[in-house]
This record gives sequence, structure tokens and C-alpha cells, in this order.
Amino acid sequence: MSELKFSDLVEPVVLNQKTALRVTVLGGGSFGTAMANTATRNGCDTIIWIRDENIAAEMNATHINKRYLPDYPLEAGLKAESDLEKAVRDRDIILVAIPSHSFRDVLKKIKPFISAQAVVSLTKGVEAKTFSFMSDIIRDELPEVPYGVLSGPNLAKEIMAGQPAGTVIASDSELVRYAVQQALHSALFRVFGSDDVHGVELGGALKNIYAVAMGMAAAYNVGENTKSMILTRALAEMSRFAVKLGANPLTFLGLSGVGDLFATCNSPLSRNYQVGFALGSGKTLEQATKELGQTAEGINTIMQVNARAKELDVYMPITTALYEVIFDGAPPLNIAVSLMKNGHRSDVEFVLPHHAV
Repeated sequence: MSELKFSDLVEPVVLNQKTALRVTVLGGGSFGTAMANTATRNGCDTIIWIRDENIAAEMNATHINKRYLPDYPLEAGLKAESDLEKAVRDRDIILVAIPSHSFRDVLKKIKPFISAQAVVSLTKGVEAKTFSFMSDIIRDELPEVPYGVLSGPNLAKEIMAGQPAGTVIASDSELVRYAVQQALHSALFRVFGSDDVHGVELGGALKNIYAVAMGMAAAYNVGENTKSMILTRALAEMSRFAVKLGANPLTFLGLSGVGDLFATCNSPLSRNYQVGFALGSGKTLEQATKELGQTAEGINTIMQVNARAKELDVYMPITTALYEVIFDGAPPLNIAVSLMKNGHRSDVEFVLPHHAV
């Protein structure tokens, strides 16, 4: 791989606003499509890579993503491409919106075409078996590449409808943060910066667990008091786990933490909420997943985090109860019981002395 000079790509944008960033989004799901559309609207030369040649051709002809966002017309300048090399070679920013189970495989495939591109993950999940986050996979497969992660309360349909929203780009590289802000920031979509890559990424991945729990609770018509307790105890679990992995707990007070948690747990648009609702309605995991027709990252995340929390000795009662309900056949009431145990814990993590838990 040749020496990376990402600054060469960013500086012309700073000096000459007419120089359009070349942005590629890998993955034609709802969020990837929404970000590709946003970048196009911002004046970027944007390509969205769709694995299926026929679907890419259809999208170019109709300017609609019929499977994931059928009610929202796309910008005329957005180009769909099924050839991975054409989509990736000689671009500035590669936004990867691939489900976690395929993320590593796609990075391996693009490696021969990477020269000076920055790679940014849009995927909120954990790789099965390895417990690798997407930034870990980028470092594994593309070790010389400048990288980042994008995460926040970003329901694709609301973004496509033009409702105001915000997100966080986390990267150790100020240039990567700036370039992504240039590509995606607009009057209706605010892009904040952070250097806590793992914290931002953990918020995006972990909140999917609690969206499943909230969907399950909604199926039982729980009240506002219970919903509020689920949200706040979820935030406590998330921050406990993240700090154990080296993240900054204050990151969880922002958009990628409590913001994303609130949006995902309170929206019937969320895939994880929908799966939880189906499970709470008495359906099996197989039935719930089949009806949804899309990947619900939260199910895999529950499996991975439950195992990792045991290894690290992190107290995560909601996650443990969810695992037992989904995979061990425990009654859903176990989730409510898990919320009521150990009543002498501190309400807010890291406030009381360590022994007062």
C-alpha cells in the first residue's frame, strides 16, 4: 500500500470550496442510502455501492431505493454502482454501512483499491465471535488507513424527510473529522466531532440491546415510569461496560450515547425495537427476524456483550436477562425482575465512592 497523504485530499476543499469531495457509501440499506443522499445534496461526487447489479441499475433509473426507502426520492446526482473497484478506487472518503457480519469481508475486498482514502464506519454493531468493533476491523484489515466512526440518533426515514438531526464523527485524525463534516454537515444535519472512537462506537452498538428490551416492554404496555427506569439503567450499564474497555463515560451524555439510546428505544421505526416488540408479543426470534426482513444488530450484540461482560465481570442485569429470555426460554418477566435487584446501587455511575454500590 502506498504512503497515505490524506491531507492532500482535504486541503483543496479548504482552499477551494468548489472542489467536491468524492464520497463512496458501501451498502444500500436505509442509513447508508440516507447518508449517500445527504452527501450528494451537499455537492459531493457521491457513489453508493449496491452488491446487486440489477438493483443498482434500477436505482439509477428510478432514483428510489425501493426495498429500504420506497417513499423517498433520491437526489438525481447520486450514482449507484455494483462494481466494487469502480466504487472505491480514487475516492476521498469511504463510508462503510455494511452489517457487522459482512463488514470484515468487504474491507478485505476493497483493500487492493485503497490508496489514500479515509474509511469511516457507519455500522453499529459487534463482530460475532471476535468481539471486534468496526474500528478494530478497519485497523486489522487496513492498518495504514486514516479512519473514523459515525454514530448518533439517526433514523434514516426522518433524515430523508428533512427533519433536523445530529450525529458524531469520532476519529483520532482532525482531518478525517473535518472531511466528514464537510461531506455531511448541512442546515438540517449537524455533524459534531469527537476523538473518543471507542466511546462513540460503544454507544452506537450497545444501545441496540436496550432497544430490544424497550420494544419487548412496549408489547406489555408498560408505563412511562418503567420506560424511564429502563432508559436510565441502560445508560448505567452502557457506561460501566464502556469504561471497562477504556472509553470516556462523559461521551455517553452526548448524541452517540443517551441521544441514540433515547431515539432507538422510543421509535417504532427502529429495527431492534420492532424485533423486541415481536418477541414480547410471543413470536419466536426466527419469526420476528423473518417478518422484519432486515438485520437487527441488537440480537447479535446481546450475545456478544453478555459473554464479554461475564469475562470482564461487568454487572449488566438487563443484558443478561434479555439473553436468558431470547436464548434460554426464560419468561419476559425476568427483564422486569432484573431492574429491581440490587437496590443499593448508586443511581448515577461513578458518582458515589466505589464501595457504595
